[in-house]
Amino acid sequence: MDEHEPGTPPPGPGGSPPLVAVVGATATGKSALAISLARRLDGEIVNADALQLYRGMDIGTAKVSVREREGITHHLLDVLDVTEEASVSAFQRAARTAVGEIRGRGRTPILVGGSGLYVRAALDRIEFPPTDPATRRRLEERAEREGTAVLHRELARTDPEAARTIGEHDTRRVVRALEVGELTGRPFTAFLPRPDYEDPSTVQIGLRLERAVLHERIALRVRSMVEQGLLEEVRTLRALGLDRGATARRAIGYEQGLAVLDGTLSCSDAMESTIVGTRRLVRKQDTWFRRDERVHWLDAEPDAASPLLQRALDRFEAAVTAPGRSWT
Repeated sequence: MDEHEPGTPPPGPGGSPPLVAVVGATATGKSALAISLARRLDGEIVNADALQLYRGMDIGTAKVSVREREGITHHLLDVLDVTEEASVSAFQRAARTAVGEIRGRGRTPILVGGSGLYVRAALDRIEFPPTDPATRRRLEERAEREGTAVLHRELARTDPEAARTIGEHDTRRVVRALEVGELTGRPFTAFLPRPDYEDPSTVQIGLRLERAVLHERIALRVRSMVEQGLLEEVRTLRALGLDRGATARRAIGYEQGLAVLDGTLSCSDAMESTIVGTRRLVRKQDTWFRRDERVHWLDAEPDAASPLLQRALDRFEAAVTAPGRSWT
């Protein structure tokens, strides 16, 4: 690869900047690192946190404020009302459009987020199967009437690979797999994400923390959110229709906040429930991202000898200049 100026991103295919993704579990410091990378690599940030797509869900999602963005342009923040349902396929289209536009300005696109499927949708060759409300409703009614086990046996006959990976009592996924089969004539597993970058210049940098340290950060973060006014934020969003939001109202912290407003949870119990729910989410995120062998992992804990930004830049540089790296 040709020499390039220090502090500027080596070129990707056709001379365009590589696509950088900062991934990992909640509370590992992804947003701060992404902003630092954007400053050094002349970049713009594309959000890949499903809940930060929602307007007004700021405190409970730890969304970076305008001041914290340090003048770095952010894309796909605050693009949905809380009554709307987030769509991975719609996000995929929007994220890829944003990446193309950033590159069109000669800048480096930096994707950041902990929503695993959204990250994969933006980075990988993934095709999303169609949906049909009538077909899904008919299958759901059958599951209610006949039992999910009957539908699972049907799935085992028509799509045995999907049946092996979906639990016999997982009604939602059994119904979805049968729906996809009916609508496309293809097995559900044909649409599952596989590690195949849409853009071969992609570099994923993952942040990790010792579980005990991460748990402490989560507890501190939840307490801080409450002090910053999370309950007032939930009350404001309820007036905007939060209760009608299929996705937003079930978000960790917001579901508990609604319960406090309804008098079914005390504030202390809601905080504890939010901490426990966030820890559960972290385990899922950890499992999801660690399955991806393409992620370049960094310890997020402070290191006086080598600050996190420098370690990330070193790892990025090594990845994009690796011998044999394919750019086509």
